[in-house]
Amino acid sequence: MKHFVRNIAGRMIQKGIGWIYPRTCPICCRILTDQQKLICKECRELLKPIKEPRCKKCGRPVEAEREYCPDCEKGRIFCEGRGIFIYDEKMKRAVLRYKYGGIRENGEFFARALCIYGRKEILRWKPDLIIPIPMHKRKLRQRGFNQAEDLAVRVGDAYGIPVAADAAEKVHATRAQKRLNAAGRKRNLKHAFRVNRPLNGSRILVIDDVFTTGSTVEALAECLLEQGAEAVFFLTAAIGIKKDFS
Repeated sequence: MKHFVRNIAGRMIQKGIGWIYPRTCPICCRILTDQQKLICKECRELLKPIKEPRCKKCGRPVEAEREYCPDCEKGRIFCEGRGIFIYDEKMKRAVLRYKYGGIRENGEFFARALCIYGRKEILRWKPDLIIPIPMHKRKLRQRGFNQAEDLAVRVGDAYGIPVAADAAEKVHATRAQKRLNAAGRKRNLKHAFRVNRPLNGSRILVIDDVFTTGSTVEALAECLLEQGAEAVFFLTAAIGIKKDFS
């Protein structure tokens, strides 16, 4: 009975919050006519997950005759990964509002997309542990939360996979990656991460909001493998195409 009352009270509080701060579409920012939905009908019809043909390593769109994108043809440290949506201008605005604009409910939309469209990969990879891309303590204090950890917890809860946000840390503050080219990003992240525990053959799923060149995932994957991880995979809400970060 107490559990039932708590559930009713929780729904009433949530409904009251919805009246004061109605949920908006993460893509177009219009107030959702159906507050139970995470995205408006118009944007849902326009926003499509990346389909085949995809790079067999990072999941980026490729031409039909190619198996790998040019970056992955050069070799990768991680085993495999996937970004759900193309990181275009609309998606970029949605991510920035989530990370810097205080629109935390966008995280629910991104996490749901990871769970639904990444389901096939998650079940095939069989990860033992989810580790979000860590954020340097200084930046965490400034922003107030780590969006990668927020997404990781939501995905972990949905699939019953443990999340170890404290397993890795960012020990060196780095320059903003978006201002650097691919080579600069790699240099910028050298020795940036530290893994705090032995991983003893664990299969690790790394989660972040955006994958561009892959230098961040690569840098963390190298540390995870050095600590005994058997394999490292990644999932991100969005993935950039070459023109987005050249």
